[in-house]
Amino acid sequence: MTDDRHDERPDRPAWAVVPTMPWSRVQPSERRDTGTATSGQRQREYLPDEDEDSDDREAREEYRRRDEYREREDTEEEGGYRPRRAAPEEDQVDHLGRRRAPDPDGQRGRTAEAERDDDRERESTVRVPHAPNAAYPFGAEASVSGPPAAPTSPAVVALPEPAVGDPEQALAAAKIGYDPVTLHELPDNIYELFRIRESLSSKIDGANDNPSRARLLGLRAVVSRIVGDLRPALSDAKMALVHAEATGQLRRISVAQSRLANVLVRLGQLDEADRLFTQANSPELPDRLRAAIHHYAGKCAFEQDRYIEACQHFEKALELRRDGDPELVAATEIALDALFSRVAERGWGPYPRTRDEILQTHQPPIPTFDDHVDRWGYRDAAGGWPVGPQFADVQPFRDGVAWVRPVGIETWGLIDEHGRLLIDPRVGFLGVGSFSDGMAWVSRDGLGGWVAIDKAGRMVIAAGFDDVRPFRRGIALVRRAGKWGAIERNGRLAVQFAFDTLATGLTDGRYIDGFTHEGLAVVEVGGRKGVIDRAGRVLVPLAYPAIVIHPIAFLFTDGSHRWGAIARNGAPLINPVHASRNSLTAELESLLADARPML
Repeated sequence: MTDDRHDERPDRPAWAVVPTMPWSRVQPSERRDTGTATSGQRQREYLPDEDEDSDDREAREEYRRRDEYREREDTEEEGGYRPRRAAPEEDQVDHLGRRRAPDPDGQRGRTAEAERDDDRERESTVRVPHAPNAAYPFGAEASVSGPPAAPTSPAVVALPEPAVGDPEQALAAAKIGYDPVTLHELPDNIYELFRIRESLSSKIDGANDNPSRARLLGLRAVVSRIVGDLRPALSDAKMALVHAEATGQLRRISVAQSRLANVLVRLGQLDEADRLFTQANSPELPDRLRAAIHHYAGKCAFEQDRYIEACQHFEKALELRRDGDPELVAATEIALDALFSRVAERGWGPYPRTRDEILQTHQPPIPTFDDHVDRWGYRDAAGGWPVGPQFADVQPFRDGVAWVRPVGIETWGLIDEHGRLLIDPRVGFLGVGSFSDGMAWVSRDGLGGWVAIDKAGRMVIAAGFDDVRPFRRGIALVRRAGKWGAIERNGRLAVQFAFDTLATGLTDGRYIDGFTHEGLAVVEVGGRKGVIDRAGRVLVPLAYPAIVIHPIAFLFTDGSHRWGAIARNGAPLINPVHASRNSLTAELESLLADARPML
């Protein structure tokens, strides 16, 4: 006879749907428990009293089963099911803690050595579930040698849990494939990733500095994303970005932004993912990292059916790393194959977006000359004139305001995007600089005596300088008595007036006035160059004919114009033996430890 009442209990697990005797015929037995509650408490909660009738016993048994099933569900959500088992009597377990079979021949009390002999005679191979991989795409079974483990449930076999070692190295060595249709990651061994995540959690508990927590939380977010646990992945990725931003290090922030963006892609929050990828991709980053960011940004565009844009990202990734990263190249080629298959079915999709469109940057009106009235004004994207043509000269809008010069006046006034006058031109500024960080440099004669004002015309920095540069991230270059220094927004002198130039060269060939995102600047005195930080500390002595800021090092030339490299901590890294900067950069790329920068 079978119990057909399981249809009325939808919360029962599948393994419980088996033929049974009628509940009224089941004789209750004493239940021993190894949980935290006392045996007496457990009996009062689950076991029926002798005086109760069969209906009461059935109800209590049903409650017990439901509670055990809920406990299993909770355990599964926390990372794996380990069913609780009642402890058998001492004389009913062997030396391995397993329940003995019935002993009809009265052979109890056998020695441990005899038990081990029996163990060796038993079947030494069991079948356990295997993670999906190339050989077992659907998680087929694999053979594991050794004595059979005690089953944890009728349908679950205990898995061996080898030591992971260092979880970061294990993750870097993990084999990750890609679905050729969705482009999602497919781990070769998902069980290994779960063990790596547990080891990362232990390592995070011992990390007490922002760089370490940013790195480890980000890695745990990567693992959770790959195994499909998106909520914890999102939480970890957000916290990793908080810690990365606290370090102020561009590369660490960019990696954290990209990892968070990857989680958002899987969650379907594609607009925010696009924004993060765009913010993360700075030209001051190593080519290896920029290539990875382009690759993942292309996958984000692929999810949105923006195939032209995705193709541009994939091609940029190949351009940056074609000769130095076979794994990324192979993944990008898989992505391109999937892209072209989609294009054959659906077409190329919309045109690529600009950076401003992705970041949803406000587009101010553009300076436009009207030939009919022979005056300058401002037109918007719709073709209208929010500020009509009425000025003799204008400057572009920066920071929400623009300098304009009315007809018949040589000095400049300040307007907002609606044409409202903020600073009257009759105040008398002949020289004006664009607003940045809420401040601008102005001069009454246009030749010197530069001071800083805010948008209301209030003077913020009154000390007159011979020459100035706009504020960038709270600091501006200023020159006095022929020497350059730097000043902060509050007027405090950050870098003393000691340098002939502060022109910073980057590895992509660009030069910027002042400091990079990381707060580094190349300075020169008497034809010799070095590197300082925003506080004026000398990081590289002024001893080289040329210096370029690389994302992980400082590139320099010696007297023979041979290129070498200095580590960020000032230690020698590569001797000056390279004839060109490109060959030196290639060697630096080979030294990078983050072979898989997203991991």
